Amino acid sequence: MASPDNLVLVPLAYPVLVVDDDAVSRHVLTQALASAGMPVVALGSGTEALAWLSQRDTSIVLLDLVMPAPDGFEVLRVLRENPRTVDVPVVVLTALDADEDVTRAFDAGADDFVRKPFRPAELLARIRGQLRMSEYVEALWRRERDARVVLELTQALSSTLDFRDILFTVVRRIAEVARVDRCSIVLVGDKGDVGYVVAASDDRDLRDLPIVLDKYPEIRKVLETGDVLVIEDASTHPLFEVVRADLPPNSFRSLAIVPIVYEEKPMGVLFLRGRQPAALRDHELGLTRTVANATAIALRNAKILQSLRDQTQQINVARFEAERRLAALERYADFFHSSADGIVVIDADGRILFSNPRARELTGRSEEELAAGRIDDLIDPKDLPVLQGIREGFGKGVFPHMVDITIRKHGEMTCEKRTSSVSFSSVLREDGGAILVSLRDVTDDRATAAELTATKEFLERVIDSSVDAIISADNTGIVRLFNRAAERLYGYRAAEVVGVMNVRDLYPPNRATHIMRLIHAREHGGPGRLEGYRTEVLAQDGSQVPVLLSAALIFDNGRPVGSVGVFTDLRERLRMEARLTKAQDELRAREKQALIAELAGAAAHELNQPLTSVLGYAELIKRRAEDPSSVRSAAGTIATEAERMAEIVRKIGKITRYETKAYVGAAKIIDLDRSSEEDPNQALR
Repeated sequence: MASPDNLVLVPLAYPVLVVDDDAVSRHVLTQALASAGMPVVALGSGTEALAWLSQRDTSIVLLDLVMPAPDGFEVLRVLRENPRTVDVPVVVLTALDADEDVTRAFDAGADDFVRKPFRPAELLARIRGQLRMSEYVEALWRRERDARVVLELTQALSSTLDFRDILFTVVRRIAEVARVDRCSIVLVGDKGDVGYVVAASDDRDLRDLPIVLDKYPEIRKVLETGDVLVIEDASTHPLFEVVRADLPPNSFRSLAIVPIVYEEKPMGVLFLRGRQPAALRDHELGLTRTVANATAIALRNAKILQSLRDQTQQINVARFEAERRLAALERYADFFHSSADGIVVIDADGRILFSNPRARELTGRSEEELAAGRIDDLIDPKDLPVLQGIREGFGKGVFPHMVDITIRKHGEMTCEKRTSSVSFSSVLREDGGAILVSLRDVTDDRATAAELTATKEFLERVIDSSVDAIISADNTGIVRLFNRAAERLYGYRAAEVVGVMNVRDLYPPNRATHIMRLIHAREHGGPGRLEGYRTEVLAQDGSQVPVLLSAALIFDNGRPVGSVGVFTDLRERLRMEARLTKAQDELRAREKQALIAELAGAAAHELNQPLTSVLGYAELIKRRAEDPSSVRSAAGTIATEAERMAEIVRKIGKITRYETKAYVGAAKIIDLDRSSEEDPNQALR
């Protein structure tokens, strides 16, 4: 037996629990323990500590005495009254100086006492001392317990009572000591391909249950090597890779297999299993090895091996082989009959061995008709090549699921074709066996799916053919729809945007956030909508494109799940508006010129008549003047100035494109007759 000084403290299986209402003390304690490599949990009240300990384990408790209720004394009392925590070491911490407080703490169940303020080195030394003492006491207790268990089981194995009850006692006690969920004794026959569970800790009535060892690679390995095998987690261990698909979802996780050796040859194993990942400790494995050796001796002395050989080979094997095929189906019989899916079982040649009521309803055939037929008789001829290909895959271990096959449903006068989703799986593999076929009528589902697909494709075509850009995003802003018009608008390809870009990246900075606020506001079409909003978007080349936006939230059961926006490209419209504005400006200028021309024409017209009179009277004066020299000179001056005025009128007519004509002598005046005959619009051009 090792002395306490020789015990080496292994890494703590459970953390140190610190209970102190002072945050500074908790921090100092946590730092000191962590620096010593000890896992630690720090709590601030006695209530939290008791709740934590009701669900978890600790290696040692550091407990402050002075706390709000429940204080340290009350926590100590509860710990010592609870069987789970009665032996947990407790070191109390307090600033109290009175000796009666120390005495009271020890009376309440404290194992050691440290005053505040404490020195970390002293505290760690006291913790290690308590852990060493606890480990030493636990080691002594384990040795004493294991000795009692070995003595108890050895005496039981050597007794003359019913050996089956003795084996049950052995596995039950091992399960208790090793703290596993099930302990079994599995013996093997001569061929080594079938094992027999002769005792199990959780089933007193279990007798000689046959198991196929191909499904238990862990037992096979121990039988082949003769070594102990411990597996902490079977769900990830490579040994189970081949059979992992066949393991039930609630199968055992931790395993320990100890060989039962007779004449240096394993005759079976002690099979320990737990539902949670764990590893047996050394002393538990040592105890199990001792019991396994004692079991081997007892089996030899009781000649149990020969008895099992005779009985198993003559009775159990025959019964197992005879009933295995029937049991494989009968154990599912209730499920088959109540299943909502049609179920038929066929052999390797396609003959129907079993059918449930739903299968008979789907095929329109009676149980006798199905039992006398083959799976091929149920299938529409056009799908027989598909069925043939599936059956060829059975030999390769390929059993497809959810294959659409057309079933011929017989009616009173007609044969209706119905689409079924068919799945295949293997049963009774050891006999080269049988195939379970499940049928689910999906005719209406497929029709609905086809209609939905056609509708979806139509909507996609409508969206893609839209002249406006349509963009939709989910609640996180990731773009989920980007039609062709959007590609033209932004310059991105849809593959570059959908599922990759955030809708915010398609707007100038902060613009998307502003637009979302507008969508939620009531002024622009109502909550969740925005209609006819003029804004800009950010194209791939960095340019800002003017658009007219209408947007809305997408709701599912009243909850927004995304948004959609329709963007009308305004670039062409703006270019047209610019051209229209320019044309309007030119028209206004021309109208102004026309007004000037009309004014000039009107002035020329108004001057034409008086000018004609002046020229006429000047000529008349020249002819009738009595003083030819003076009067004729004045009349000549008048005629010259009038002619000069006529030249001005002629030029005005030329500017306004009004025609002129000769009047008196070489003088020209506006030809009002021809001007009035011309197209006024032409005169303005």
